[in-house]
Amino acid sequence: MADDDTNQQQAGPVRMTAIMAMMNDIRFKAQLIARTNKLESGIMGSGLIGFIVGLLFSLILVVPVLFLGGA
Repeated sequence: MADDDTNQQQAGPVRMTAIMAMMNDIRFKAQLIARTNKLESGIMGSGLIGFIVGLLFSLILVVPVLFLGGA
């Protein structure tokens, strides 16, 4: 019986190490999901403005070529 008690005491830290490893993995994944969510929110918030700026920039580059007869 005394031998069984020592086996249980030795198994405790191993189980705790496994639990801590799983917790670290879960914490890492949660932080990754939160970071991705913040990035996507920022992109979606500035998507329309970026599209308009890109459209205007491309028109600034293309319209003078059309008027100067370069095409």
